[in-house]
Amino acid sequence: MIESKPAGSPHSAFEDAQALITGTAFVALGVALYAQAGLLTGGTAGIALLVHYASGWPFGAVFFVLNLPFVWLAVRTLGWPFTLKTLAAVAFLSLLAEATRQWVRFAQLQPVYAAVIGGGLMGAGLLMLFRHKASLGGVNVLVLYLQQHRGLRAGKVQMAIDCAIVLASFALVPVEKIALSVLGAVALNLVLAINHKPGRYMGV
Repeated sequence: MIESKPAGSPHSAFEDAQALITGTAFVALGVALYAQAGLLTGGTAGIALLVHYASGWPFGAVFFVLNLPFVWLAVRTLGWPFTLKTLAAVAFLSLLAEATRQWVRFAQLQPVYAAVIGGGLMGAGLLMLFRHKASLGGVNVLVLYLQQHRGLRAGKVQMAIDCAIVLASFALVPVEKIALSVLGAVALNLVLAINHKPGRYMGV
């Protein structure tokens, strides 16, 4: 039987590593579902998908480059430990997103399923990262900063930003895909809004 730690006890290095790998793997699978269905998500991942659709450039490389400008903000506002774990998560996702597209093939994929399950997978992955003081950079850095320093709920702020990014993509994506992408954004952020509340999870 696995012994539980007392509430508020720090995560070990092994626990952090497990969360970074598992969380990014969940997000990578969600991205694979979205890419096959032609959907979008929010944050820097959503921007990277847009660039991928428009140019054909690899999602992983675009995602990594887009996150580099946020390193300075992460260091200034959230500290080096958070920044280093976030950089590791960004690098893992950049690699896993490309690998997952080679490892997983969908002969049939219903778009509504892709939106809801893909969004839920990405939300669960982000939740793991948030609870281990990491993120996927970009908008996540801003969202976590606002929750920690301004008391704004991470899920609600992320939902507003994600929906805005998805709605800004009308020039490249059909309306029906945008509607499904908004559904996916709601699914993703409901996971965060319900499960990522201050004081609910005491691991640090």
